[in-house]
Amino acid sequence: MNRREFLKSAAAAIVLTAAGGLLNHPCMAAGSTPAAKTGARITRRRYKNTDLTLPLLGFGTMRLPQKNGRIDETAAQKLIDRAMEAGLNYFDTAWPYHGGKSETFVGKALKKYPRDSYLLADKLPLWSIRSVKEAERIFEQQLKKCQTEYFDFYLLHALNKSTWNTVQKHDLFHFVQKMRDQGKIRKIGFSFHDSPELLKTIASAHPWDFTLLQINYLDWYNYHSKEQYEIVTELGIPVLVMEPLRGGTLSSLNPTASKILKTADPDASIASWAFRYVASLPNVLCVLSGMTLMEHLEDNIQTFTDFKPLTDSERLTLNSALAAYRQTDSIPCTACRYCVPCPACVQIPEVFGIYNQYKISGDHAAFKKALAALPEEGGPEYCVDCNACLKKCPQHINIPAELKKVLAESQKA
Repeated sequence: MNRREFLKSAAAAIVLTAAGGLLNHPCMAAGSTPAAKTGARITRRRYKNTDLTLPLLGFGTMRLPQKNGRIDETAAQKLIDRAMEAGLNYFDTAWPYHGGKSETFVGKALKKYPRDSYLLADKLPLWSIRSVKEAERIFEQQLKKCQTEYFDFYLLHALNKSTWNTVQKHDLFHFVQKMRDQGKIRKIGFSFHDSPELLKTIASAHPWDFTLLQINYLDWYNYHSKEQYEIVTELGIPVLVMEPLRGGTLSSLNPTASKILKTADPDASIASWAFRYVASLPNVLCVLSGMTLMEHLEDNIQTFTDFKPLTDSERLTLNSALAAYRQTDSIPCTACRYCVPCPACVQIPEVFGIYNQYKISGDHAAFKKALAALPEEGGPEYCVDCNACLKKCPQHINIPAELKKVLAESQKA
């Protein structure tokens, strides 16, 4: 039996079994770094066999706190400062986050710290690229917005069949290699949203330094996360994780699933189980979390301080909770907001969030009230089936069909 067959058979026996060899894996070979005031020690993992280490918890800046429709810079700065204090010094931004304002804020927020005290990741928006000159223009603008001379980690953003064609057409891997040769990039990677077959093609095409994959215990089979993780692991590509909570879904389970986890560990948050699940995988270098509130950050710091992988019994507990959660007819939206603005002004992520909360609470009156409170023309009834959203959704959700489902549910007596 080869390694791949072994992993498949083990996962078939226990859905939530993490891959073996945890303590001996290169990414697990690092110690911790102390926080300045609290004494907390965020676990760090070593990048292959180098002196570079990353905090096991990374700060994603797609969901920064907002005020009056804009980034609440005062609240967000406090989050950045607390993260740095705790040794959480990996920050991930991107061209489209917060309507293009995330990069600018991150650059401003980190300017107070020495450049070698933090790790900064950004991404090339492939859907906006029509030529190498366009890639060069955007890249230089990103450096300027982030107030930096280089990116520690730089990704080709959201690779799928269409954007991979763009990469090949304009030889964009050669472009980022050139930027690395000039000292403007330290590590080259890619984020991915497509089939395992395409992932294998992409991962084998170039000498990638890392990849960013969507992995969580709900998607381990649903989204082929298990197969994707195994593909890049076998190729020796370290993994960073996005959507460990699936857009917040796994931080608020239905009552039955939540009770299972709370009975097993009353002091642990529901979200901490999801984080520990992905961080227990041996080839995971860093887990990104988009933290909006200080309590989110503090809970995550606690989870990743002197990190403890899931035990076999805890995996079985999580498996039971997952089985209970699967009884909820939720929509697999991560609130990434790639589908908006909608031409018809439908507030797609908000509609799906309201529906998913209803499926957990069962409160039909509150469900209808929340939909009615959406901005004018923001409800599901305003969908015109233009299908503009379909090609934008990285989760491949049939958004018009799901909006019709939400509308039908809201019209029940």
